Amino acid sequence: MVTKYRFLYGKIICLLFLLGVPNAMAQESDFELPKRVRSFRQGQLTDVGTQSGVNTEFPASKNLSLRRQAGDGNTASSLVPRTGPISGYMDFHFNNAEFQDPVLDFHRFVLLFNHSFSDRVRFVSELELEHAVVSKGTDGELELEQAYVDFLVRRSFNVRAGMVLAPVGVINERHEPPVFHGVERPSVETVIIPTTWFGAGAGVHGEVGNGFRYRAYAMETLDASGFSADSGLRDGRQKGAESNAKHVAGTGRVEFVGTPGLVLGASIWSGDSGFAFPRGDVSVTMAEFDGRYHWAEFDVRGLYAHAFLDGIAELNNSLQRIVGVNPNIAEQLRGFYVEGSYFLLANPAPRELAAFIRYENFDTQYRMPSGFNSVAAFDRDSWSFGITYFPDPDVAVKVDYTVQRNRSEVLPAPNSFNVGLGWWF
Repeated sequence: MVTKYRFLYGKIICLLFLLGVPNAMAQESDFELPKRVRSFRQGQLTDVGTQSGVNTEFPASKNLSLRRQAGDGNTASSLVPRTGPISGYMDFHFNNAEFQDPVLDFHRFVLLFNHSFSDRVRFVSELELEHAVVSKGTDGELELEQAYVDFLVRRSFNVRAGMVLAPVGVINERHEPPVFHGVERPSVETVIIPTTWFGAGAGVHGEVGNGFRYRAYAMETLDASGFSADSGLRDGRQKGAESNAKHVAGTGRVEFVGTPGLVLGASIWSGDSGFAFPRGDVSVTMAEFDGRYHWAEFDVRGLYAHAFLDGIAELNNSLQRIVGVNPNIAEQLRGFYVEGSYFLLANPAPRELAAFIRYENFDTQYRMPSGFNSVAAFDRDSWSFGITYFPDPDVAVKVDYTVQRNRSEVLPAPNSFNVGLGWWF
């Protein structure tokens, strides 16, 4: 117990030390950058973007920077950046979890390639390298997360086809490091919603009425043979790699952005996922609701996600016959989080500093099929608190500490101290 408190106290001291850095840097600066941070923070809220309607009266232009896109509510993949047809984002992490050795990881190196064939037809792609090296001895991956063509018809109706992001949740469509607090993405939007969730598909998107935006796609389904008790649906993503097309999933999202500072969203994903088991009938339906609100220097956001799986008892039995071990997959997964942040230093960068706190509760075995018992270690919650400092609106230095718990009396959940550097261009 003494060791645990020393671990916590040491990290708190580091946080207090870093709080002095912004003022020191500000004193050395002889100029102030324009107030781009305000539009940056607003961009976190009015997430039209990646997958929303584009005003075809103002087509994609090479003169629009990522900062301007954030102010307009578009994501990095929505418009062609001022830096040219190539843009991207990267993040570098130090993770120190209890009971484990500290880790340095260049987590993501992402390049986005864009091209406008005309004012009405554009191409957007995203190529991501994770963990620096792809080899048998590492967890590195090289993935094509987006590669689609947009046919811009009118503001209320546009067509998209190719490799698309599932429009579920907040982070899945907008996950550049400067647009969310915390070194790591929220656990709910990693474990319950398998961010980054992408696949081959086609659909429509646009803006209708007074502030309503929508995306609706038919896309590849999940592979139930990859489901697990710990990671839920995550390893069931087919990722557009010769995906089985026996079944097609439907997914959609609706957002309301008609009130300044407020974004309300709801998403759904549903599809048959048991194609690997001819005698099985496995289906997945996920529903998600989220809200974000910005007022003065305060930001608050919350999200709730719930997945319903059918045919899981037979899936568990089938996988046990194949691998010899019962995977103990649940028939319901559930998670939610609430986050609040306040800009302690609300001046333009490099004098921009925010503090945040987030509570998460997530369970990958929320409901089990008859005859199967849940594992208490998979019913988890956590408190994360930390700071985000912006030496530039497009660069974020993050420090946080996470206190994690589970319901197990045998397998404790590790607390962790994290430091990250992320940027986009």
